[in-house]
Amino acid sequence: MLDRMIRKDDRPVMIRDGAPVPAPAADAAGREKTMAYRILRAHHTDRGDGLMHIAFDAMVSHDITYVGIIQTARASGMTEFPLPYALTNCHNSLCAVGGTINQDDHAFGLSAARKYGGIFVPPNQAVIHQYAREKLAGCGKMILGSDSHTRYGCYGTLGVGEGGGELAKQLLKNTWDIEPPEVVLVWLTGEVPHGIGPHDVAIALVGATFPGGWVKNRVLEFAGPGLAKLSMDFRIGVDVMTTETSCLTSIWQTDAVTEKWYRTIRRPEDHRELKPEEGACYDRMITIDLSAMESMIALPFHPSNAYTIHELQADPERILRETAEACNASLGGQVTMDLTHVIDGQGRVTCDQGVIVGCAGGMYENLREAAAILKGGSIGDGFFEMSAYPSSAPISRAILRDGTAETLMDAGVLMKSAFCGPCFGAGDTPAHNSLSIRHATRNFANREGSKPANGQIAAVALMDARSIAATAKNGGVLTAATDIPYEVEPKEYEYDDGIYEKRCYNGWGHPMPDEPLRLGPNITDWPKMPEMKRDMLVRLTAVIHDPVTTTDELIPSGETSSYRSNPIALSEFALSRRVPEYVGRCKQVRDRTGDVPEALKRVLAALGRNEEDLSVGSCVFSRKPGDGSAREQAASCQKVLGGFANICFEYATKRYRSNCINWGIVPFTLPEGADFDLQPGDWVYVPDVRGGILEGREEFPARAVRADGSVSDITLVCHGLSREERIILTRGCLINYYAAGGRA
Repeated sequence: MLDRMIRKDDRPVMIRDGAPVPAPAADAAGREKTMAYRILRAHHTDRGDGLMHIAFDAMVSHDITYVGIIQTARASGMTEFPLPYALTNCHNSLCAVGGTINQDDHAFGLSAARKYGGIFVPPNQAVIHQYAREKLAGCGKMILGSDSHTRYGCYGTLGVGEGGGELAKQLLKNTWDIEPPEVVLVWLTGEVPHGIGPHDVAIALVGATFPGGWVKNRVLEFAGPGLAKLSMDFRIGVDVMTTETSCLTSIWQTDAVTEKWYRTIRRPEDHRELKPEEGACYDRMITIDLSAMESMIALPFHPSNAYTIHELQADPERILRETAEACNASLGGQVTMDLTHVIDGQGRVTCDQGVIVGCAGGMYENLREAAAILKGGSIGDGFFEMSAYPSSAPISRAILRDGTAETLMDAGVLMKSAFCGPCFGAGDTPAHNSLSIRHATRNFANREGSKPANGQIAAVALMDARSIAATAKNGGVLTAATDIPYEVEPKEYEYDDGIYEKRCYNGWGHPMPDEPLRLGPNITDWPKMPEMKRDMLVRLTAVIHDPVTTTDELIPSGETSSYRSNPIALSEFALSRRVPEYVGRCKQVRDRTGDVPEALKRVLAALGRNEEDLSVGSCVFSRKPGDGSAREQAASCQKVLGGFANICFEYATKRYRSNCINWGIVPFTLPEGADFDLQPGDWVYVPDVRGGILEGREEFPARAVRADGSVSDITLVCHGLSREERIILTRGCLINYYAAGGRA
């Protein structure tokens, strides 16, 4: 079914007379004519090493990440923010658990904005990305965010989501360093049918491209005749979900619709025309036929687990049984999911909860369409419940003024403030073994807040707001919006940012160095990290053979978010929902307790070594780690617990690999075709790792010592490190690197 909507072609194409045609080869000169490369080159400083060294125009962080970033930069010598930096408060803004610690973070954020010259957006005023869209985006600009869904391509802005270390580098006037990326043309044709929303297109795109890493670390460039009739809300609804394809970033051709958007938000000067130049060359191409789009659903546990709603309705027992079996396999026996129980006596799929939320769902047009579908109806008095979260105060004001909020409330929908919580487990957690349908960005296992260690499990499926409303109107019975009649009265978004002017602090360019930072009791400095010694010996404390390991598994979201300002307290949650024994095993290696002293003696004897000039720590193996969030804590918690290396077949995202490097964790991979049969408790010895990394060596002969005492040779790979990354690794972390003045 996806093939009818999305067509992929891995052959190069070029723009000729305004349309794509086959190209004989991927042409480097032609790539420079893409929108992406023109923007990247405008922000690049050439150092003669073949890398792109990028300085951004602005940055954004939310209240889960900004404390750690500022603490890192502060420890590294930062005295003021050198670029506009917006600190939003949309993740821990409920302040419902953990005592004072969430609000303490907010007080820290405002004090930091005053001291260093930043922008502070108080709780519940806007989700991070909507504030950036309304106040920071501009055609030809680049924005760096400490959130993986930093995507503003349809506004003509290259948005990049990275871990906190990369933002700290920008605060210290350093650069974001990348290999020149490949560019994929996304060619839009046709016209969207009535009832189809942006999440339908996005789920189809993710389903077609995420498997096999078809666009991984590439830039998506959107153009084509189908673009003209797409509103800005529709475009951003697709664009923000490109993160789930694992692409690097995205950019869209701008037009009269873009120009009108910038007039609406009272920043017409930030619009300019962007389009591929004649002769622009792309490494591969995706064609999206908008006319062929159907109402979609992404079943647990990934946005790429895509079906049309009609497919699911036609064969619910098989699809839901197979989905549950796959989910249970990934849960490792901790808890069992049953999805077939949501099929009623008439063979219909029933849902328990609907949520429209965040940077993907809470847009003006999505809420308007949902209200039009629910007008005069009711979500009923049964088990089905529904909430809606506008993504900013200006959108909340607009739907209050035009009656949209009243219509939704009349139907039984709970209206809430700008908040990201349901997207990561800090709000609207479903009941055990229930099915929640959400216009949100992700549906990873337990991300919605369930706790498998306590016998809890829930299922989240992603759908567009239109089909969620249609399902709600039908009492929770799964319904495609294309299957019901409804009309939407045309209405322009009336943007009013008066609440921003009254409540948001904008100190950009006006730091107050004497302003004290407000440090609550949970806000702690990073612990001292050891530097790398000549040789390395690591014990495997987690071995995960799942196809993909998400950052939600490496460091869970939800209630752990309250501890993200306290590195030591947060580390207690590392891998807690996937390998509960991990933290204890790491502490034994770090603190030389349990069986480690005797085991270490045996290993050193088998290797003929002693501990002199030897880094001894822990290591995680997983096949493909790091899909999902940009949160640096997925790596920093490993380091706090004494982690020195990761081993995998490939890294799911650049951002997780960068997080590992910035926290001094060597990102080893295995050679193509290699096997990995080591178990928790086994050891890996890497001689001369420090010298090899500093020399730029990419292959490292190593030795594995198993629990039975047997020793075997293995090869580890660490490719593509920049000079700066090599020094960061050997220094032990980014903070140590800056403390040493950037020297080896």
